[in-house]
Amino acid sequence: METSRLTQDRIKKFLKEGKRFDGRKPDEFREISIETGVSKKAEGSARVKLGNTEVLVGIKMGVGTPYPDSPDEGNMMVTAELTPMSSDRYELGPPRIESIELARVVDRGVRESKVIDFSKLCIEKGEKVWTVFIDVYSINADGNLLDAAGIGVLAALKNAKIPKYDEKEGKVLYGEWTDKNVPLNVLPLSCTVYKIDDKLVLDPNREEEDASDARVTIAISEQGVHAMQKGDSKELNIKEFNDILDLAEKNWKKMFPKVEKFLK
Repeated sequence: METSRLTQDRIKKFLKEGKRFDGRKPDEFREISIETGVSKKAEGSARVKLGNTEVLVGIKMGVGTPYPDSPDEGNMMVTAELTPMSSDRYELGPPRIESIELARVVDRGVRESKVIDFSKLCIEKGEKVWTVFIDVYSINADGNLLDAAGIGVLAALKNAKIPKYDEKEGKVLYGEWTDKNVPLNVLPLSCTVYKIDDKLVLDPNREEEDASDARVTIAISEQGVHAMQKGDSKELNIKEFNDILDLAEKNWKKMFPKVEKFLK
């Protein structure tokens, strides 16, 4: 069920006083934990928990034909499934707009940041390249799936190994892996800043997310901002947008060391 208007009003009232129901500051993330290698079948996998929000990310590799405009580069595809067990708001059936948006925002963060070195995934120029399939599954949806998924994708990619490929038979030997990792360039952190009334908030729970008016998801690393995607219909003025960029940069400095220790 949607969060009641009464609860949303209380959230806004608390934020005006710099408070949140769970005692966090507006710019504070919930406790994070990351576990990698959780699937024996995937080339790479990770489970990420942000408070009560939990996602599972799996990486599979396949061999296919490259795109005509990039004959010597590998491909990537991101899908997301919002499972009924994760929330009473999700049902079985065709992908909902929320799952499509989640996949596209995660895809943009990875693709525009050039996280994967696709030039090293070429097997035969113009004929065969590796395709990286990234699957995101919601396990418990208690707000901010965007950042949980973004962090989970980084952890799963860092964990991923390239499987063996029988060039003579032209098939992937699934279950057998080489000693080569998926080639990565940079590890940007996903930071989504939510606007609730005139306040900016990080890592909202589900009730706070319902009370938000707009959001911006930013893929950011020590090199700077790589990608951005605005969500929801309300507008943002120039000052708010600059404040969002500053908040994302401060959050990266604080959060990336916490994430990085799980990726080593």
